[in-house]
Amino acid sequence: QVRLEESGGGLVQAGGSLRLSCAASGRTFSTYTMGWFRQAPGKDREFVAGISASGGVTDYADAVKGRFTISRGSAGNTIDLQMYNLKPEDTAAYYCAARSGVLVVRIVASYDYWGQGTQVTVPS
Repeated sequence: QVRLEESGGGLVQAGGSLRLSCAASGRTFSTYTMGWFRQAPGKDREFVAGISASGGVTDYADAVKGRFTISRGSAGNTIDLQMYNLKPEDTAAYYCAARSGVLVVRIVASYDYWGQGTQVTVPS
């Protein structure tokens, strides 16, 4: 049974930092591209960051570039999202996702597996 489980969400003041983690199980995820998406109330789910199976290629949405860093564990089945200088507009549910393929893509429908999400709240 495939499972992606996020952790690390919470409430943080503007300018603060938070680290999200995702643990994947049930399959050999070392060959999967993985990513983080987020969804704010009333908005579509959007791409935040992605990392290739090897960890050698990363991609970031413009809104988070320079503030967020995605990384992958050596075993390939965990990814983290280190978030710095958080802003109220970063408030959303954050989801971990995985896709079978070598390309890091930003399209929600391209991902095969999803976690349940973890909430990040940055009060204004």
